Amino acid sequence: MIYSLDKLNEMAEGDTEFINSVVSVFLEEVPEDLGLLEKAIEGKEYEPTYQLAHKIKPNVDLLGMEQTRAAAFEIETLGKEKGDFVKIKETFKLLKIDIQQVVSELKNDFNL
Repeated sequence: MIYSLDKLNEMAEGDTEFINSVVSVFLEEVPEDLGLLEKAIEGKEYEPTYQLAHKIKPNVDLLGMEQTRAAAFEIETLGKEKGDFVKIKETFKLLKIDIQQVVSELKNDFNL
């Protein structure tokens, strides 16, 4: 399992509706943001690359995805500092794999 509900459970204090809501929002927004991020990276656009990675980061953090959060943070930082797009693309590949995997797991685990 690539994700953990520990942080979310702590925040929810047993409120399963809240957990289901957060998971639903994750499944709606993050894949869309990931697609937009990929386009920004392909277009070598620093500002949207930074902004979208920044937006994805707290969502994956909420699900305890430390490796994925670190990848989003690296992309965010490189985008903000107008860093090397080769490095951004390499890091994005890992981010994309993790997010696609967690989307699949969440859909399965939450019957969505």
